[in-house]
Amino acid sequence: MAGAGVKDLKRRIRSIKNTQQITKAMKMVAAAKLRRAQEAAEKSRPYTETLKGTLARLVGVSSDVEHPLLVKRDDVRKVGYIVVTADRGLCGGYNTNIIRLTTDSMGADDRKPENGIIAVGRKGRDFFRKRTGVEAEFINLGDKISYSDAREISQYIINAYENEEFDEIYLVYAKFINVLRQVPTVVKILPIEPPEQESITGEHNVEYIYEPSAETILLTLLPRYVGSQIYHAMLEGKASEQGARMTAMGNASQNAGEIIGNLTLKMNKVRQAAITDEILDIVGGAEALNKGGK
Repeated sequence: MAGAGVKDLKRRIRSIKNTQQITKAMKMVAAAKLRRAQEAAEKSRPYTETLKGTLARLVGVSSDVEHPLLVKRDDVRKVGYIVVTADRGLCGGYNTNIIRLTTDSMGADDRKPENGIIAVGRKGRDFFRKRTGVEAEFINLGDKISYSDAREISQYIINAYENEEFDEIYLVYAKFINVLRQVPTVVKILPIEPPEQESITGEHNVEYIYEPSAETILLTLLPRYVGSQIYHAMLEGKASEQGARMTAMGNASQNAGEIIGNLTLKMNKVRQAAITDEILDIVGGAEALNKGGK
């Protein structure tokens, strides 16, 4: 019985060691991908902030410009949520946190409108398809985020908003802070609410010369502004995904090491108990022979 117990423990230890090798390899892969994703996300931040500042200045000098993407609707009947998740799992609570924030945001809306999901990523698509349904899906986009993908998504939501399929659209993604921290974030993307110039640039009483005109540039910039927000969110989401996966696989490797240590200790105890039993049997047999001889 003891031999069978040792064999079973050896088999379990070998299985966990194989799993540990996989988690260590996945952590290394995630670390390599994280460096590229983090660099891309950080590079996009100055562009996004500059674009916000430019939009604020243009709106300040073109307050009478009318554009469908700036129109707020009093009767909000349907709200869309662009949910940026991963295509794969094994990244801790990354996907779950984004999905939870989306469902909480929908539940907290006192207007109780109909909701529509635009899923960017397989995990979000799979979750909402079984519950609320999905209006559109963009999956299998790969680890290298391209602006053409963001432009395709932005064109879809712009058309849907202009056709009054949605009255408001929000963007839900994870903002990358560091490897250990990714903050689920929800922002309103349509209708466009231009930021205040001072809150973005800190500039006061600065005059710009626009060519051909501020109004023309503003009308051209608005769709690109939507696309840049989605692109930035996708880059932040990819960096957050890799950071979460790196942390999760590191924790899994550490936990596997602890389990291996506990199982090894247990195996050694079982083996020592078996050796002790054998010694006692030998000693007992020897004493029985000695008594028989007397």
